[in-house]
Amino acid sequence: MAVDLIVPLKEPNRGKSRLRGALGTAASERCHAGLVLALAADTLGAAVAAPGVRRVLVVGTDPVALAALRGLGVEVVGERATGDHRTDPADPADRTAAPGSPDDGLNAALRTGERILRADDPDGVVGALQADLPALRPGELGAALAEAAGRRAFAADRDGSGTTLLLSAPGLRLTPRFGAGSAQAHARSGAVALAGPLPSLRADVDTAGDLDHARLLGLGEHTLEVLDRACLLS
Repeated sequence: MAVDLIVPLKEPNRGKSRLRGALGTAASERCHAGLVLALAADTLGAAVAAPGVRRVLVVGTDPVALAALRGLGVEVVGERATGDHRTDPADPADRTAAPGSPDDGLNAALRTGERILRADDPDGVVGALQADLPALRPGELGAALAEAAGRRAFAADRDGSGTTLLLSAPGLRLTPRFGAGSAQAHARSGAVALAGPLPSLRADVDTAGDLDHARLLGLGEHTLEVLDRACLLS
C-alpha cells in the first residue's frame, strides 16, 4: 500500500539551534537558514523518489521557505491551513509535549497534514518524516515502508531516543508523540520499532557532529552546495 508522508518544517532561521556554528563562527543567520533549508530539500528529494511513497506534504509557517521547496515535487501548506490546531489535552497524542513548546508545534503540524491527507484517502497509510535527513537514500526509506507492511511503526534515530519516521496503520490515526524520548513514547503507544539498519534514515542532523556523520554516509546535493559555499567564503 502506498504511503503519504507529512514533513513538518520549522522556520529555517529559527530551527536547528544546536546546529548553529556548523558553517563557522562567522556564519550569518541567513547562512544558517540556508543550511536548514538545504537539509529539508535533500530529505524531500529522497522522499519523493522512494518506492512506496505516493504523496509528500510539507507543513510549515514560513511562506518563503515553502515557496523554495515547491519545485521538488512536493505539496506545501501553511500550518494553520485547516483552522486552529492547538494542543487538545483530551487527546493522548498531545500529552507528550508541553503546550507552547517546539514539540507541541511539531505534533500540531503533523495533525494538520494528516487531516489534509485523510480528506482525500481516509483509509490510507500516513507517515511523518523529519526534515533533517540530508543523507537519506530513497531505497532505505522504501525498505522501511516495506518492513512496516501496513503496521503502525517507527524508525528511531541513531542514538535510539528520537524518531525520524512514524507510520500509521491503514485508515488509523498517526498519533504523533514527538518530543524528548519520542522513540520510547511511540513504542509505548503501540508502534512497532523497525529493525532494519537503515543508516541514512536514522541519521538526523541536530548538531555539527551529526552533520559530520551524515557527510560520511553521503550528503545530498543541496546540503553539499551550502557547505561548499561556506568553505569558499571562510
